[in-house]
Amino acid sequence: MNQNNMDYKYIEQLLEHYWQCETSLEEEKILRAFFSQKDIPAELLKYRELFAYQATECKEDVLGDDFDEKILEMIDEPKTVKAREIKMTSRLMPLFKAAAVIAIFLTLGNAMQRSMGGSTSEENVGTVTAQDKSKDTLFLMSEGAQPVRMDSAEMANPTKAEVDSMLRNINSEQVKY
Repeated sequence: MNQNNMDYKYIEQLLEHYWQCETSLEEEKILRAFFSQKDIPAELLKYRELFAYQATECKEDVLGDDFDEKILEMIDEPKTVKAREIKMTSRLMPLFKAAAVIAIFLTLGNAMQRSMGGSTSEENVGTVTAQDKSKDTLFLMSEGAQPVRMDSAEMANPTKAEVDSMLRNINSEQVKY
């Protein structure tokens, strides 16, 4: 037992040198040989896997003798390429989806605008005609024609007959040019 205690003290010293990176290759071989034994004290068992891994790993042959041949066969084999047919509908599917989303947003926006505005159909007619008058006036100005002058009372709430007469006047002025 006295001899074993001395051996263990020497191993403990070697371990301390090992942790400080001061061991030689021969001393590391001694540590590997010691930890590959079956009888190791309990306080040193925690280091066994650290030094015994090389003995177990070296026994396993990862690559066989025929490894090179298998790799060369895999390289030399021509690979078949599968062609896939893509139809026009599947190619344009993202565009169809985007158009559908835009249509939904426009429909919902229009519905919300009507429900929030609460305007009657008569008000809508007046708004549309005022917008049409503005467009026509801008068009005539870009063509060089003189816009039809109206006083503020006429511009506020024109009747359908007044709008029709204004459009006839505009059209007759366009014909003159």
